Amino acid sequence: MEAALADFLGLEEVLLTCSGTAALMVALRSLMARSSRRRVAVPGFTCPLVAIAIHALGLEVCPCDTLPGTAELDPDSLAPLCDERLLAVLPTHLAGRVAALDAVLALAEGCGAWVIEDAAQALGARAGGVPVGLRGHIGFFSLAVGKGLTLYEGGVLVSRDPILRQGLRDSAAAMLRPDRWMEARRSLELLGYGLLYNPLGLTMAYGRGLRRALCAGDTEAALGDRFPLDVPLHRVGSWRQAVGRRALARLPDFLEATRRQAQGFAARLVPCSGLRVLGDRPGERGTWPVLVLVFDRARDAEAALARLWREGLGVSRLFARALPDYAYLGGIVPDRPCPRARDFAARSLSIGNSLFLRPEEQERILSVLRGGAGSA
Repeated sequence: MEAALADFLGLEEVLLTCSGTAALMVALRSLMARSSRRRVAVPGFTCPLVAIAIHALGLEVCPCDTLPGTAELDPDSLAPLCDERLLAVLPTHLAGRVAALDAVLALAEGCGAWVIEDAAQALGARAGGVPVGLRGHIGFFSLAVGKGLTLYEGGVLVSRDPILRQGLRDSAAAMLRPDRWMEARRSLELLGYGLLYNPLGLTMAYGRGLRRALCAGDTEAALGDRFPLDVPLHRVGSWRQAVGRRALARLPDFLEATRRQAQGFAARLVPCSGLRVLGDRPGERGTWPVLVLVFDRARDAEAALARLWREGLGVSRLFARALPDYAYLGGIVPDRPCPRARDFAARSLSIGNSLFLRPEEQERILSVLRGGAGSA
């Protein structure tokens, strides 16, 4: 599968791992072998697994605020961290949207730090014709469920630098050992996901737990944001690799179909007052696992979510809150001021871009958003 992925990305080689989180840990471990620095800067709005991975290696999580109205790391918030203690910076191509990297790269390279592109949700995205993940020193993708190409759990590491690639290989060899139990479990999970990959099956698999969490008022559980602090580290078996290799042949058509659907839906959302859809800037061609809506007012986002979340239409949030605000990460993520990240968490919603989404379901979402969720 590694050869097929390398061909897809136009690279000499890539490195397959058991998850995107494991990929990040391998990347960081390879840099730790080259430097005594221990700080890692991340956006204040990102997946909690990023912080867990950093902490698991004994490194220090340094959340940075985001640019207004986005989840992109703010260079002005990053700048004070750019000193001899900074090991790496993790700009994130969240939800398939391409993050601007010029300022981040300049700041990181100016202080001798590395840039690891978090492209977990953006396999297939491009900027200026170049796949995301390749402008930084290292990039990684996730092959988890919902990422377009899935092994149920999996990850991919890339780098243009042959010296860094060798370091990644060395770290992976030391960290990722064969584990028959975990591989058997992941194989069964992938098989089950394949059997349930239809509207009814997915509703059965995920809907009951979602409704139970919402009834309990547990937003983090509803979103699946509460992760164990122990990260599984093992090699990916040959059967799952074969499944992924076959699925990769279908990925370009899938990405094009979801792009067309998302852009069509986004165009219909334009007349909805009080919100905007995050899209591509000139020269960018992101992926579309979800559409990200940013409301002018947090109360309108909350009202729309209250009306649509339970209906099984794929309306949700990317993450429950800003990274410093997860109570269970209190000993991992410092409470560094991230007001714009908190604002983005409060004002943003996501709409799943599944090809199973029917026209009448789009109409239901549109009817709520056109009517002004805040006045409902």
